[in-house]
Amino acid sequence: MRLGQLIKGLDIHDFRGDPELEIKGLAYDSRLAGKGYLFVALKGQTLDGHAFMKDAVQHGAVALVADEFQEFYGETAMVRVRDAREALSALSVKFYNEPYKGINLTGITGTNGKTTTSYLLESILLAAEKRPGVIGTINYRSPGRTLGASMTTPESLDLMRILRNMADEGVTDVVMEVSSHALDQGRVRDCPFRTVIFTNFSRDHLDYHGSMEKYFEAKCILFQDLKKWGPKHFTKAVINSDDPKAKDLTELINVPIVTYGLGRDCDVRAEDVRVTRAGLTARLISTVGETGIKSGLIGDFNIYNILAAAAAALCMDLDLKQIVSGIEELKGVPGRLELVKNSRSLAIVVDYAHTPDALLKALQAVKPLVKGRLITLFGCGGDRDKGKRREMGRVAGEHSDLLFITSDNPRTEEPSAIASQIEKGVNDSGLKKLLNVSGNGLTGSGYILDLDRRNAIRTAVSVADKDDLLLIAGKGHEDYQIIGMDRKNFDDRKIAAEAASQEA
Repeated sequence: MRLGQLIKGLDIHDFRGDPELEIKGLAYDSRLAGKGYLFVALKGQTLDGHAFMKDAVQHGAVALVADEFQEFYGETAMVRVRDAREALSALSVKFYNEPYKGINLTGITGTNGKTTTSYLLESILLAAEKRPGVIGTINYRSPGRTLGASMTTPESLDLMRILRNMADEGVTDVVMEVSSHALDQGRVRDCPFRTVIFTNFSRDHLDYHGSMEKYFEAKCILFQDLKKWGPKHFTKAVINSDDPKAKDLTELINVPIVTYGLGRDCDVRAEDVRVTRAGLTARLISTVGETGIKSGLIGDFNIYNILAAAAAALCMDLDLKQIVSGIEELKGVPGRLELVKNSRSLAIVVDYAHTPDALLKALQAVKPLVKGRLITLFGCGGDRDKGKRREMGRVAGEHSDLLFITSDNPRTEEPSAIASQIEKGVNDSGLKKLLNVSGNGLTGSGYILDLDRRNAIRTAVSVADKDDLLLIAGKGHEDYQIIGMDRKNFDDRKIAAEAASQEA
């Protein structure tokens, strides 16, 4: 594509170069800029793309797009714009020829439940004989193709490239988890969503947003001015009306709203919810009829994820039979209250809960399934919101019989400092520290501090018996641990299963 054609429509403040230049690719990482590429300089939290423009030129870039220029780069074309991130999104849409054309886009946002809701909706779409693609926390996938996810919602350039590949493969629907970071940074600004879903709102990512108000404002971006895409998209908003923030959100929405929840005034609701270790059953009631549903997902809060997916499916004109079939077909979600098969037949559950609200819901969800003790093991990530650590400690202490405080992904923080902040919350709960533990020292209640996550998991498994339930929280589906700047192989599920086999 010619440079002049590509940049047409951008908010350009200055342009120097040949508009007839052929652009062979786009990049915002200078290391990925090749011969004939256009490089867009983005300002990030830790790095500034403007410092890498020379490097991009050395790699072969023939054009640069940036908010500002401090020097010239030979014959390289330079395009100064008002907002480089906004420009990157528009350039990506044009370069990949509006890849979302012919695809029904669904965006899901909220603090918790996005991943499970995306899996449920994907399963429903498969039951309706559609060809769905999913872009989310665990991976980016479509029929016959799975890519590892570097972040929940990709940068706009990566997103449009993924959508282009999906479109070329015949994908009919794309379900996308939309993070608050992505919304704040405009990564999905040019995505014409047909359905947008709000799951819930609670504390998270305050290290980035700074306050709950700013965090909520970021979430709201997905729902503002939905009419801009025009009536042909028939956009609808699906809202969890049981969430305290639902009222504030609905006041911003200018398209039809479908509500879900347990309240009798919800458009899609559930009654007679029953939860066991085998899953849950309920009566699904909607404006188009009602039906019984059966799911392999454990935990009472999963009824909200099921209702969210069902409401979105109804917005897509899918019928109740397809919805019921899709819900039943999904046997589980990686790292979301995932039961770990093990040789001792212990009740070991791994969950991604890494916020106070998510941890509370996970603990409350498994509590009815516990015959003996509820054993919890968790830590908090480093270089992230420090304010939630004490609260998570208090929640875990109040709802656990035996608690292991350990390391998560400490990153560049000192693990002992993170654990100390968690421990303050556990002390608030009244749970006592177990000292000089040996022999039968873990038969009662209390908490243990062990910063070696592998060893902590092994110990927790070794002291659990058939009536206990062990909840390993924080990392879920992750198969790595980040210590310092190193990323090492580490999977809670595998380590727990191996520990059980050694004790068998």
